[in-house]
Amino acid sequence: MAFRISDMLNCRSMVIFVLAATSFIVFSGTPSLARTVTDQLGRNVTVPDEPRRIVSLAPNITEIIFALGQEHLLIGATRFSDYPPEAEKLPKVGSYVHLDLEKIVALKPDLCIAIKDGNPIVVAKRLESLKIPVYAVDPKNLETIMQTVLEIGGLINAEKRADLLVQNMDLRIQKVKSLVSNVTHRPRVFFQIGVSPIVSVGTHTFIHGLIVLAGGTNLAEGPISYPRFSREQVLALSPEVIIITSMARAAIFEQVKAEWNKWPDLPAVRNQRIFLEDSNFFDRPTPRLVDGLELLVRLIHPELFKEAE
Repeated sequence: MAFRISDMLNCRSMVIFVLAATSFIVFSGTPSLARTVTDQLGRNVTVPDEPRRIVSLAPNITEIIFALGQEHLLIGATRFSDYPPEAEKLPKVGSYVHLDLEKIVALKPDLCIAIKDGNPIVVAKRLESLKIPVYAVDPKNLETIMQTVLEIGGLINAEKRADLLVQNMDLRIQKVKSLVSNVTHRPRVFFQIGVSPIVSVGTHTFIHGLIVLAGGTNLAEGPISYPRFSREQVLALSPEVIIITSMARAAIFEQVKAEWNKWPDLPAVRNQRIFLEDSNFFDRPTPRLVDGLELLVRLIHPELFKEAE
């Protein structure tokens, strides 16, 4: 069969196109396929279709990626990314408040996932100027945490796992709501996160939302996110439940608990309702906040579980 010159030209053009495309993939360092998405700050961000090298810029982002079963994509994380324990083995790029730009760039990520509260905007802009996409999230409560899980799942091709995770979270939240729907008394709760001075949590915090959902009254509610109190002010509030959160400073918080126990007329002391709990269940915007919610229900309304037990 005759081979026409036009066929030869077409074949040559095809070879040149393939070589050019291959060169782009080899030398660009990132996948050639990309898409534009809108992050939670309303910015349009061009991200790879299949990210392969992700740097997490906050501990909660790291935890969510592990929960989605995509931890193999992580090549770096921030200093306090400690859950699950395997996350501690990842190369560290500074704390989420003080990011190390050089370390991030040296890891050659094709995607960084950031959080609005904490990550410095100047670092995010610098990364974007170096053609490293930065997708930002801004979870503020359980609802937006679930939305964040779904969005990150969409970014890293874990949509099914994200859907299942969110369905499970929602089911457990609805169960808590049903459980406390008929309570006639909402105990006065003082949630202590700071020692000297005494610091609690205002209305615009994750913990306030959990206290309310768990059927309690937050004694520190108000416009200040983290209000300070004198000991006399707390005593005057007469809390029925005191919850003290701790992490590495457990010994210090045990001392705080002992200090409160010096006031036997305080309802929380009289009824032995001062509790020392892990702070990560309450202040890190991840699916584990639902664990914190379930724990709070047991601390605030133990009577709801006595019959079942």
